[in-house]
Amino acid sequence: MTERHRPAIVLIGYMCVGKTTIGRLLARQLGCTFYDLDWYIEERYHTTVPQIFATEGEAAFRDKERRMLHEVAEFQNIVLACGGGTPCHFDNMEYLRSVATTIYLHATPQTICHHLALSKGERPLLAGKTEDELHHFVSTQLAEREPYYKQAAHTLLIDPLETGKEVERAVEAILQLLQENPAN
Repeated sequence: MTERHRPAIVLIGYMCVGKTTIGRLLARQLGCTFYDLDWYIEERYHTTVPQIFATEGEAAFRDKERRMLHEVAEFQNIVLACGGGTPCHFDNMEYLRSVATTIYLHATPQTICHHLALSKGERPLLAGKTEDELHHFVSTQLAEREPYYKQAAHTLLIDPLETGKEVERAVEAILQLLQENPAN
């Protein structure tokens, strides 16, 4: 496969594991275009993901997400960061595995909760939760989603991911995985 025709590389995992941060740097290193699926949805629908959830509900959002996933994942020479729930709905994970190299960025519930505490993003599902409630919610939802995440061609442990050096090490590890297993 030539560099000109590289299929998509798709990063999956729970919210706040670093898919966008790692994805941007990975795309730069590979000379690819970076897409964040949530941002892509917001651009196409001229509204935010939280607004879609609030006005149309999760089912409508997941339908839009699936359609946009099928659109953007067909692009070549890209790195795509998916939303945390993307692989868990419809046939999204099966589809991703058929058109892209999938990488699961895995983190512990403790790391995820720490990243969420530092995050400035709006996360309606987490609003008003105490620290204990947040940890329980993350642990439960992560356990439900992991069977989907673990279908990825590659898994990379992201514990911790707090400094630029740690992000760079994660990208280097992904580049190594891709070099060792170019067909996945």
